[in-house]
Amino acid sequence: MSEAQAVRLDYEDGARAVELARESVESFVLQGQREQPGSMRDAFYNRTGAFVRLQSTRGRGRLRGCAGAYGEDDQLGHAIVDAAIQAASEGSCGSEVEAKELENLTVSVCIVSRTTLTNDPVSDIRLGTHGVAVDKGGQHGWLYPTLPVENGWSAAEFLSRACRKADLSPTAWQDEETMVTLIEGQMFRERPDGGAVEEL
Repeated sequence: MSEAQAVRLDYEDGARAVELARESVESFVLQGQREQPGSMRDAFYNRTGAFVRLQSTRGRGRLRGCAGAYGEDDQLGHAIVDAAIQAASEGSCGSEVEAKELENLTVSVCIVSRTTLTNDPVSDIRLGTHGVAVDKGGQHGWLYPTLPVENGWSAAEFLSRACRKADLSPTAWQDEETMVTLIEGQMFRERPDGGAVEEL
């Protein structure tokens, strides 16, 4: 295994990350504009990735969007804004988030703290802690860390679903040419009951 990155946020920074994601979604949906992070907290200048997940609080909590990146190309504040806009856009879950949905969305943010390139993903993966990304021949797919716990998936099924998201064979994660990256991060989210942001 090879590792990269080590970014940690305190609770206040995590809560601000969720707030920034919410503001970015609302600015995009209501005005069609890209929110600017403004005067960022010190932690938001770290170069690391972020993922934003949008879930409906109605019915069975349908996923309305999930997007992001795990690289070190952007400062965290900008990575959050970009992920939030992508999550709310049409390309994420097939339809753009509409204004009438905003009050019924729960916003979650995963701040990438560490990435690990692994040759033995089934042994190395910790379900509920690691997200997973697969890359092969220009095809790329990734899945959010909490998904296997929420859906009762095994490590192998989690990897297979990431492969399918990349339009690869479900067993492509076993191929020598496939790069499998485990993504570890801190997850913060709005409480469905409207309470304070919580760290998962």
